[in-house]
Amino acid sequence: MLSCRGVASKPNGAGWKRVCDLARAADGKPGHDPRRFFEQHLKPYAVANGDGATTGMITGYYEPLLQGSRTRSKAFEQPVRGVPDDLLTIDLSAVFPELKDKRVRGRLEGNKVVPYWSRAEIAARGERLPGKTLLYVDDAVELFFLQVQGSGRVRLADGSVVRLNYADQNGHPYQSIGKALVERGELKLEEASMQGIQAWARANPSRLDSLLNTNPSYVFFREVPNSQDGPIGALGVPLTAERSIAVDPRSVPLGSPVFLATTRPNTATGMNRLVMAQDTGGAIKGAVRADFFWGFGKDAGEQAGRMKQNGRLWVLLPTELAPK
Repeated sequence: MLSCRGVASKPNGAGWKRVCDLARAADGKPGHDPRRFFEQHLKPYAVANGDGATTGMITGYYEPLLQGSRTRSKAFEQPVRGVPDDLLTIDLSAVFPELKDKRVRGRLEGNKVVPYWSRAEIAARGERLPGKTLLYVDDAVELFFLQVQGSGRVRLADGSVVRLNYADQNGHPYQSIGKALVERGELKLEEASMQGIQAWARANPSRLDSLLNTNPSYVFFREVPNSQDGPIGALGVPLTAERSIAVDPRSVPLGSPVFLATTRPNTATGMNRLVMAQDTGGAIKGAVRADFFWGFGKDAGEQAGRMKQNGRLWVLLPTELAPK
């Protein structure tokens, strides 16, 4: 039902209307069998990469909790930035229709559009970066992972909680700092989890900024109303713990139900379930590729940080949207 709210405004929304209307009519009715509903009204299609491979990587993400302040101090020095005033977002499809959904970020230098500042350049500019700083938090690596997750919560000294959601990005490609540590021989491949990177950061505080700057991508946030719902994903609806995934929308349509077949983090124990494609992510590129949303807090973070499994995907579509 949440995905039906989201797909209504999407280009393929009309194709979902019949199934969404049937879902609204059946929702909550006595004797309603959700599994039978999906089997009757949707058809599964195996997702494959361009080379024909049907197996890909399944990672995990979550909504973290950070400690922060509205004002900067020695305890809270790391800025959580809103969208800068000079960030330009150019929709190329207005000029080149074949580049649908392709957007370029940049800034003006005279009368010329140039790439926006990288992570290292944003840090060097500091308070000279035009735009609002929303909050300050106490830990640079936790802020980095907040940007990777795309949403989170910050607890202030008075006990109140501020919720943050992805607002925009500087246009630079995401580069894995875990991969950088492995290539340098600082971590073994099996140690390059979120927890392994955090441990490295605590042991090497003087080298942390240099490591973080190997990823030129930088995420900007906006404040959103606090609620008990999950964070808002790219579909525009709240994510549901252990039922929402982030996908590459060029291959898997946002809003679609997806059957996921993978294993639990760091185990061979099967995890096979119906999930909903309700989000996207800078690192989620490719057809057989998904990021599984574990929910909010420390336990969810433990699962998400260790998840790097093989998996398969089947997208469920109404007949109106059957692949050509």
